[in-house]
Amino acid sequence: MTNKDMSKDVLNVVKKKTGKSVTPKDIQKLASGVKPSTLQSEAQLRQLIKQVSGLVNVKVSEETINEIVHAVKSSKLDTNNMQQLMQMMMGKK
Repeated sequence: MTNKDMSKDVLNVVKKKTGKSVTPKDIQKLASGVKPSTLQSEAQLRQLIKQVSGLVNVKVSEETINEIVHAVKSSKLDTNNMQQLMQMMMGKK
């Protein structure tokens, strides 16, 4: 899957799940601050989840945040491979 296809798929998933349109520029701005260490630090990961929530204007409960943090921390993902993470989140293999 090319990066262009991945980007389009991510935007479509966001729109389908939230009913909100997000531009590639919005995603790039948010993603520019994400580093592999972001996914390893619980505090940074929580902050990222809240930023994404704010971007699409969808409230995320503390319980859901805890589940996301647990899923990311317990996964065997290579945190240097963001494409792998996005595919997992979108339910693709």
